[in-house]
Amino acid sequence: MVIVLFGKPGAGKGTQAPRLAEALGVPILATGDVLRAAVKEGTPLGLEAKSFMDRGALVPDTVILGIVKEALSQPRFARGAVLDGVVRTVPQAEGLERALREIGRGLDAVLVFDIDDEEIVRRISGRLVCDACQTPFTGVEPGAPCPKPGPSDGGHLVRRKDDEPDAVRTRLQVYRDQTLPVLAWYQQHGARVQQIDAVGAVDDITSRALRALGLAPAQGAA
Repeated sequence: MVIVLFGKPGAGKGTQAPRLAEALGVPILATGDVLRAAVKEGTPLGLEAKSFMDRGALVPDTVILGIVKEALSQPRFARGAVLDGVVRTVPQAEGLERALREIGRGLDAVLVFDIDDEEIVRRISGRLVCDACQTPFTGVEPGAPCPKPGPSDGGHLVRRKDDEPDAVRTRLQVYRDQTLPVLAWYQQHGARVQQIDAVGAVDDITSRALRALGLAPAQGAA
C-alpha cells in the first residue's frame, strides 16, 4: 500500500508512521530523508537540490517530487510506502499523483490524524528539550536538570521558541491556510480519505488507523 499521513503539527504522525509501516510491512518515505540520501549519493536530482540548499534557497517541489519518484521506483518500496511529510500543498499533491502515475503506482489512502487545536497547543507546549543533548521530554518542569539516564550532561530542560503556545497557534493557522486545502483536493479527486481520531493511547490510535485501512478487526468483533 502507498498511504499519505496527514494532520496538524503535533497530531502524532511521526509517532504513528513507524508503527503503521511495520504493520503494513513497508518502509517510511519522508521527504527530508530521501532528499538527504539523494544529496549524499550525488544523484543528478540530488546535485540539483544541493545547489539550492548551498544558496540557502528552498528546493523546488519539482526537484523534491522527482527525488520522491526515484525513491518509490527502488526495489525496497516495491510493496508500498508510508509517506510522511511529502504532501503539504496542493501542487505537491498534484505532483505526487503524476509521479505515481508515471511509475504505474497509485495512492491507496490518505490518513488524516484529527485532533482539537487546544489539545495540540497543550501537547506541543508541554514538550521540553535538554539544552545540552536536545533529548525531548514531557511531564517535567522547565529548568529542571536533564533526566536522561547515565552521567549528567549538565543540561537543563527548556521549551523551544516554536513550541511556545502562541507559536503553536501560528503554526496551526499556517496549516489551515496552506495545508488543509490539500484534503479538499484529494476528496475532489476521489482519493480514499480516512479521518482518524488521534486522541488517546498510542496503541489505540494505531488500531484505529489499521481498521480504517481494513487491516484490523472492527471494534467489538470477535
